[in-house]
Amino acid sequence: MTRLLAALALTWLGWSGMAAAGCGDTADPCAIDMGEYHVRLPEGPIKGAILYIHGYGGSGAGALRPKDWVNTALDRGYVLIAPDGIPYAEGRGRGWSFIPGRQKLRDEPAFLAAVRDDAAARFGFDASRVLLSGFSIGGSMTSYMACQEPGAFAAYAPVAGGFWRPHPTACKGPVRLLHTHGWTDGTVPLEGRVLRGADATDPGALMQGDIFYTLRMWREVNACNQLRADRFVTRGSFMRRAWDRCAEGSALEFALFPGGHVVPDGWAEMMIDWYEGL
Repeated sequence: MTRLLAALALTWLGWSGMAAAGCGDTADPCAIDMGEYHVRLPEGPIKGAILYIHGYGGSGAGALRPKDWVNTALDRGYVLIAPDGIPYAEGRGRGWSFIPGRQKLRDEPAFLAAVRDDAAARFGFDASRVLLSGFSIGGSMTSYMACQEPGAFAAYAPVAGGFWRPHPTACKGPVRLLHTHGWTDGTVPLEGRVLRGADATDPGALMQGDIFYTLRMWREVNACNQLRADRFVTRGSFMRRAWDRCAEGSALEFALFPGGHVVPDGWAEMMIDWYEGL
């Protein structure tokens, strides 16, 4: 009954043009000891859940406002869960505490696991069938979670975000991961960039990582020892490379699209098809 009321409430909010992202059947966020998160529920049966990490300066509620990928995921039966990052100073929105060499203000892997478990208990879905995704710095947080706790989520789907420098030297185990990135992304370029400091030789520089290095890490972690991709698929705007001859139970794909720093149209359909096909 609670789920039905939540779905009816969310449907009404969507019709009225409001952002239907609260705690299921209420407008307030869901609260746990380590923070808060927001939820949208599908109208029909629940097939699974996507925990989505917002980008720099964003919020969980903002991440779940109606848009192409949100509507697609809901239509396909997925609960959408969006936690709130830690507030930045001076009203600059929220972010995530994981960057190498910087003070950790919260145990983010523990927080994301707690959000997963709390949402599963509240809304009645299987916690083992939650996919972790995120955009920009949320994609980076997704990548670090996949590296540190590969078994915490059923699969990982970062968009426009990977590791930061210094890159990790090792990850804990094989993962099921689809990385999506824009060919002309200038905010998180494929090669990375210097955000603070003179240049890449500055020992104190704050630098995004190299997505190609990130993919090399995943190939090593997944024991894709042939190195080259096994499948190449171009469908719609996505050019995809997939590695199949790897560790049992793992999965690795890389999807490029001819755009910049965005979640591209069609991403959710592609990503959910990939996930359901694993």
